[in-house]
Amino acid sequence: MGNFLEASWRELNLGEMLARNARKNPGKLALVFEDTKLTYRMLNNRVNQLANALSKRNVKQGTKVAIMSYNSHRVVESFFACNKLGAVAVPVNFRLVEQEVQYILSNSDSEVFIFGSQFSELAEHLIADGQVRNAIQMEETTSSAFEDYEEIIAGESIEEPDVFVSDGSDAFIMYTSGTTGRPKGAVLTHKNLWTNTTNWCMEMQVTSDSVWLSGLPLFHIGGLNGVLPFIFVGGTNVLTPSTGFDPVQTLELISENLVTHCIFAPTQWQQITEQDLSQYQLKQMKRALWGASIAPIPVIEGILKAFPSVQVVNAFGQTEMSSNTCFLKGDDVKRKLGAVGLPCVNVEVRIVDDEDRDVQQGEVGEIVYKGPTVFKEYYKNPEATAEALQNGWFHSGDLVLQDEEGYIFIVDRKKDMIISGGENIYPAEVEQAILKHPSVKEVSVVGVPHEKWVETPRAYVVVKDNQPLTEEEIIKHCQNNLASYKKPTSVVFIDELPRNAAGKVLRRELRELDKIANMVN
Repeated sequence: MGNFLEASWRELNLGEMLARNARKNPGKLALVFEDTKLTYRMLNNRVNQLANALSKRNVKQGTKVAIMSYNSHRVVESFFACNKLGAVAVPVNFRLVEQEVQYILSNSDSEVFIFGSQFSELAEHLIADGQVRNAIQMEETTSSAFEDYEEIIAGESIEEPDVFVSDGSDAFIMYTSGTTGRPKGAVLTHKNLWTNTTNWCMEMQVTSDSVWLSGLPLFHIGGLNGVLPFIFVGGTNVLTPSTGFDPVQTLELISENLVTHCIFAPTQWQQITEQDLSQYQLKQMKRALWGASIAPIPVIEGILKAFPSVQVVNAFGQTEMSSNTCFLKGDDVKRKLGAVGLPCVNVEVRIVDDEDRDVQQGEVGEIVYKGPTVFKEYYKNPEATAEALQNGWFHSGDLVLQDEEGYIFIVDRKKDMIISGGENIYPAEVEQAILKHPSVKEVSVVGVPHEKWVETPRAYVVVKDNQPLTEEEIIKHCQNNLASYKKPTSVVFIDELPRNAAGKVLRRELRELDKIANMVN
């Protein structure tokens, strides 16, 4: 006993990240969720109890454990318990329908399902179908098919599991949002996430006095990667409920917990900045981040106006990069409005054409990455892995350009690019033009079939406060702001844009709307 533990101390594994702070700062507040407050000692003890309980249920090195719940301290505990055993955590998007969840559990080979009570019916089906062998409900359960989370950890040892976990071991399988097709499982190692954590801490100047609050769900890479840096430095994490975003409740959490760093999706920031901020304690705020999707310029301007003394930051990246690749910070947010910033430490970038040749400065190309945060593989998908990791660089699918100072501007997703009559049209560019119209609240542009041009832009528009607006006005507005071939040839007004849990607009659902309309006609 103890040999494995002694060796693990030398590894950059995530379980040891927590254990070290429990030894160094046992009484420091680590985690706050609703009425639950856990010090580092308390959190580490609960994680060890869960890990030891899972070990008795044959969870070991390489076992896949699916975790599906709204945000709570138990989600974080489940992640770290897996990390300490060398098991692989598989966070599951709680907004998925049953068929989609079954696909992820099947694709990931998950054997154990830890879930919130809202998903008990789904868990019953998974058990009945033999898809998982153990189902553990986080809240009290009356079903004999499940085990109760608190019951299985009660009485378990608080000692560290005697398991050697190398930093090259798989830590998480994070499923991509599936905006361009069926989700793929990006395998992230302990070293991937540890390196991203240190990158993040250096870029954001995080210390043990820092307090974090995130508007992103914990199944999302941005949610996970918000928690880790603050565990790493011995800071405090405040978890938001993920049953629905409430800007007033969020501001109260920031005020009551003296939050110093926070991140929200652009749509969430828009709601926050519409509130009366004078009644909240915000003077301690140091960093206000946005991420998960490209922010419309009016939203960025709104954050800058609402928080003039806070450093506003765009944290850009993607799941396969563990996740951050670029940061836009401080005065650069105003000076380089619309950019995603400069590559962060430990991340190399190139901008290439379809033949993997470097493009000229200022030309549009695909951004590709190299460094220790590049994911290991797509689980059980060697073809997609080989395509993504061509020539030793991760091909992101993001089309960008780089200015003379090295700042990177996102033009669009490569797969979202519209080719109309041989001309490349980037939806993001058209969207930014439409957003300049004072009556437009939100917009998403997709390519739809066209008899003459093969493909043409269509704009899906959400109007502000039911203001009167017509298709002709939008198209005329675009003619004054864009080359003629870039303007949308049709406009559809809708109540809201379809989004995933991270706030990204699901363009494929808009394309599906078009297909259905054509079938009806």
